[in-house]
Amino acid sequence: MAENLFKLRFGKVAYVDSCGLRAGQLDPMAVFAMDDLGVDISKHKPKTFDQLQDDNFDLIITLSPEAHHRALEFTRHLALNVEYWPTFDPTLAEGSRDFRLEAYEQVRDQLDRKIRERFRGYRV
Repeated sequence: MAENLFKLRFGKVAYVDSCGLRAGQLDPMAVFAMDDLGVDISKHKPKTFDQLQDDNFDLIITLSPEAHHRALEFTRHLALNVEYWPTFDPTLAEGSRDFRLEAYEQVRDQLDRKIRERFRGYRV
């Protein structure tokens, strides 16, 4: 979700890519949460650090402690910043479909606010 939120807000002025710790399938709840903003991520292909096409980044933002440690390891010989944004993992939400979707929407909104705040000086 974070990659596509950044693209929505700043995609014309900066390159963004994303990856996870483990290979997996696209999360349907993330698709629904992003669809509420009119953003179609249904064709997004999740990838791992090893599948990134480029290592020429200025900044890596991690959302979990495990991802942060992996990013620090991945970049130990690179001159770039790694920021950690503690983020609830919405896959841990249990309950009805509506309750779980609300968890994804809360994470989406939190990430959107952080992205807007962090990159507010970028011209769109």
